[in-house]
Amino acid sequence: MKILVTGGTGYIGSHTIVDLIQNGYDVVSADNFYNSRPAVLDGIEEITGVRVVNHNVDLADREATLAMFESEQFDGAIHFAALKLVGESVEKPLEYYRNNINSLLNVIEGLRRQGNSNLVFSSSCSVYGNADELPVTEATPRKNAESPYALTKQVGEDILTGFCETTPEFKAVLLRYFNPAGAHASGKIGEDPSNPAQSLVPVITQAAAGKRGAMTVFGTDYATRDGSCVRDYIHVEDLAHAHTLALQYVVSGKATDNPSLFNLGIGEGLTVLEVIEAFEKVSGVKLPYELGPPRPGDVVAVYADRSKATEILGWQPTRGVEEIMRTAWAWEQSL
Repeated sequence: MKILVTGGTGYIGSHTIVDLIQNGYDVVSADNFYNSRPAVLDGIEEITGVRVVNHNVDLADREATLAMFESEQFDGAIHFAALKLVGESVEKPLEYYRNNINSLLNVIEGLRRQGNSNLVFSSSCSVYGNADELPVTEATPRKNAESPYALTKQVGEDILTGFCETTPEFKAVLLRYFNPAGAHASGKIGEDPSNPAQSLVPVITQAAAGKRGAMTVFGTDYATRDGSCVRDYIHVEDLAHAHTLALQYVVSGKATDNPSLFNLGIGEGLTVLEVIEAFEKVSGVKLPYELGPPRPGDVVAVYADRSKATEILGWQPTRGVEEIMRTAWAWEQSL
């Protein structure tokens, strides 16, 4: 089967391409390198022996996206391509709305024109907002979005839910995942955004490597164990394999819901300060950091109940926070 991976040279997309290839899929990437680098394709080839074709296309551009779908026939797609920085989305909301929503609409239309569906959608735990219960399950009510980024994921889920209701032959899976981190065990690919990193783990490793000044812990008086935000960190290779399992699930016709919905996280919450402590333990490096005010758009705490993904998809995360930090630090050192 030929699968389109949008945002294929991005952090999660590249690791998912590797997992798909290793599970027998023919993969095509679509990425305009807005926040990634072409060299990622070399890393994928070094790991898999396969040179993946990449279409350099802005997926928010309808004509360009549909032209790509006219040039290739796909059996399904995994849609990652989106702007993803919470803080930046607060500063540039229209850019996030325009890019994240239009790109999804164009990918749906491209698949439909081919007579295909089988879409796996990259959603986010941010749709839960400041949840009323922890850990969150798939049945936990969504709360008001705390950022424009989170709102685009809520809207994307709603678009797919409504479209699947009116067009039941179109099959989709929504994956709400938590905080991806770490790097491929080979050291050939990892998180290397072309724009300044804002996700916690690459900020930590860059600060430790002297690429940036002291990092800031945003918020120190939240109602948590140590006053910093709580998140559920999932190793990117575990997350990548969940996408392969989700694709197999929807293609097999076994899905009882359309769209199907799964949380993807380890199921444990760690504070920002605990993550820093884990990095220092694994690396032996004392991290330079300072305490700062809360950051607009951040929720206080969110972590997953992943039992549904384990029961239905057979997905089991196998790597914890120390493996996340070990591989992330090895990747940073390789850079």
